Amino acid sequence: VDESSPGTDGQDYVRGLFSQLGDRGSLQGAMSGPGAGLKGGHVGEVALYLVPSDDRPFGSRDLSNIWRREIGPIPGVESLKFSFDMGPGVGAPIDIELEHRDLEMLEAAAADLAESLSAYQGVYAIDSGFSPGKEQLDMSLKSSARALGLTEAELARQLRSAFYGVEAVRQQRGRDELRVYVRLPDDQRRSEYDYEALLLRTPDGGEIPLLEAVDVKRGQSYTQIKRRESSRIVNVTADVDGKGANANEVVASLVEKQIPALMGRYPGLRWSLGGEQKEQANSLGALGRGFVLALLGIYALLAVVFRSYFQPLIIMTVIPFGLVGAVVGHVFLGYDLSLMSLMGVVALSGVVVNDSLILIVAVNEFRKQGMSELEALLAGGLRRFRPIVLTSLTTFFGLVPMIFETSVQARYLIPMAISLGFGVLVATFFMLLLVPAIYAIFQDIGRRIRFMGRKLEGWTGALES
Repeated sequence: VDESSPGTDGQDYVRGLFSQLGDRGSLQGAMSGPGAGLKGGHVGEVALYLVPSDDRPFGSRDLSNIWRREIGPIPGVESLKFSFDMGPGVGAPIDIELEHRDLEMLEAAAADLAESLSAYQGVYAIDSGFSPGKEQLDMSLKSSARALGLTEAELARQLRSAFYGVEAVRQQRGRDELRVYVRLPDDQRRSEYDYEALLLRTPDGGEIPLLEAVDVKRGQSYTQIKRRESSRIVNVTADVDGKGANANEVVASLVEKQIPALMGRYPGLRWSLGGEQKEQANSLGALGRGFVLALLGIYALLAVVFRSYFQPLIIMTVIPFGLVGAVVGHVFLGYDLSLMSLMGVVALSGVVVNDSLILIVAVNEFRKQGMSELEALLAGGLRRFRPIVLTSLTTFFGLVPMIFETSVQARYLIPMAISLGFGVLVATFFMLLLVPAIYAIFQDIGRRIRFMGRKLEGWTGALES
């Protein structure tokens, strides 16, 4: 991959090369969009099988990007996609689903959106969603042929019988059944002249040349037709270069600028997110609900243990700083926030409260021994400082091997490890400073409330007397 590296032979990293026409079988899991699943003589694939990622100095995405750049645009090719299979996928990184009752307006809107996507740097493999497929001949009966008794069904039957064949007889040979088809000889169904010279038989026994009976137009039929509630839908898809663009940022820009303008130009157009963005939105919604339930569970458990409604809030104030640590870790190591990162944040919320919990327990114990508020905070901080710091450091260094792991199997877990490791470090630092201060603030608020209550009781007693 790196031509400047001496002694690098690309063949050392290739296990095999496979190509085929008429199908896209081996890349079905990696492909997405309207082109996925196509079959026919107009489609094909070239698949390159590499050695495991641990045995090569480049990634599959790097090779895909270089391969695409070296080949460039190919004249006459409608869709050219470079994909790499990294496991089960959820669709294209950018997938906008458009819906309209008017097919021509829908096709124009999809083309406009695809053109807008081409203006973003790092966005490639843009597909407007319409795949015309192979060329075909569209035939319509003339009025003169209808007058002779020909119909569309009879026309289709005779064309099929001549070129594909019609079953003439079935013969039983042991356990097998042999079907015999009759059709034109091979040398009479090779070229367009053969169909032009075809004679059609009319119901009364006469014959008429095909071109005298039908009007012929060249065209292309759509390979896929998708509908929802009687409206045609189409998916405009694109891929992004992980180094030059971010799918979430591109989609956010489309939603903010391009799609409102598109809906203004095409009245009645509706849109929704699909592919990876749709799955991400669904996952984030479920994760958000789970996070709220986790926070409620943590609060309920702490409230039962401390027999207080306020001290659990003091302990849980450290949770937002865990999120700050997760973001700092991702920025420091050059990773984008992902769904696995947010899962790590949810898990982090249950980890960071441990240090805050043992600090508040120590402070409460010193308060029971008769110490003042300030003395209890200082004594509790001194007693728990070393256990808190050691616990956080051991947690972080236990996650370091996973954070810097290079194998493919661990790649999906690295963002979660970053969220946990750096979240614990940053949350511990802020916890040692803020939790004692917040504890003191809550005590001041409690004293103020009790003072106001006693004062209100005094006023009430005075009024009653």
